[in-house]
Amino acid sequence: MTEERDPGWTDWGLLEPLAASAGATSDDAVLEAMIDVERALLRAGGDLSVRDADTVADAFRPEAVDRAALLEGLRTGGVPVIPLVSQLRAMAEAVVPGSSSSVHAGATSQDVLDSALVLVASRTIRVARERLLDTGAALVALATNEVQTIAIARTLGQHAAQSTVGVVAAGWLDGVTSAIEEVDSLSFPVQLGGAVGTGENLGPDVRAVIAADLGLDDPGRSWHTERSPILRIAASVAVIAAVLGRIGRDVGFLARTEIGEVVLGATGGSSAMPHKRNPVDAVLLTANGLRAPGLLATVHTAAVSQDARPVGEWHAEWAAFRTLLRIALESADAAASMLSDISIDHAAVQKSRAISPGLQHDEAATIAASQRVVGVAVRRFRSLSTKDPR
Repeated sequence: MTEERDPGWTDWGLLEPLAASAGATSDDAVLEAMIDVERALLRAGGDLSVRDADTVADAFRPEAVDRAALLEGLRTGGVPVIPLVSQLRAMAEAVVPGSSSSVHAGATSQDVLDSALVLVASRTIRVARERLLDTGAALVALATNEVQTIAIARTLGQHAAQSTVGVVAAGWLDGVTSAIEEVDSLSFPVQLGGAVGTGENLGPDVRAVIAADLGLDDPGRSWHTERSPILRIAASVAVIAAVLGRIGRDVGFLARTEIGEVVLGATGGSSAMPHKRNPVDAVLLTANGLRAPGLLATVHTAAVSQDARPVGEWHAEWAAFRTLLRIALESADAAASMLSDISIDHAAVQKSRAISPGLQHDEAATIAASQRVVGVAVRRFRSLSTKDPR
């Protein structure tokens, strides 16, 4: 027997501990973006007067959408745009009789959903970049404060040679800076190719007008089955998950009971062992870093597409792409939170050094090298932190 479910049911984050920080990727955010694209299409189409187009566009409100009907239509048509357009046309007709034919004119469902997901990506990455800047600022402070704190560096799981805590933090900072560089290099293209990518029912300037309306880029072409634009965005947000996952893994190791070189301001408890102080943010950052490769592989596989519009490849891409955006934003938020309240237990650092007394070197030379490494990392980050990403 199939269990009946409230049609308004939604994923509320039971198995996604960081979900509260990723509202920019929610179903509501995707729905809002699809409606934004339909508004832009309506205004650019030219069939209605400016006044009527504005009246109809204002009637397209996410809260007015019948979610149960949308889900039912999604199951029938396989694409959320189809039932959404039906509802938007009814809204248009109610405020300007005869205007329904101007809704979604010349476009196809892939135009709207691709553009909406790119719009969600642009909005999500903008928020993630701000949190990466917060993360970087915290690491600048940590690296600068600990630039002279002699510590033992580890390679292949073993004590290796003398370094500093500042150098460790500088390495983390370099990763954050690289992630910001990745997203700053992105283009966020609108999609508008019509039924088979030729745009034959669209005016020559419609794509550019819609792109400007949405704050997206005009690629000057359709990319229905040429998926490199989505691949680039997906790969860049996977970098965010990877570099922050690496920090999470390092912090989780350094916060271990028997090491204790890193002290976290916020920790989690245990259902069975009340004495435990689990490094929750570090754990979740590591988990997100481990989730990203599989999601990216799905997006990459879906890019090996066919025909003017494919059978299944495009559909396979949606959830993986959206989840990559989600975990990048979650990780950026968690990293900023974790590193804003992190400290070093200097006694524990010295205890680790004492385990390998034969590895002592010229401390002055180590500190001088540390200052160079930290200086380069800080300058590199600061050159990006003052840059306008768009």
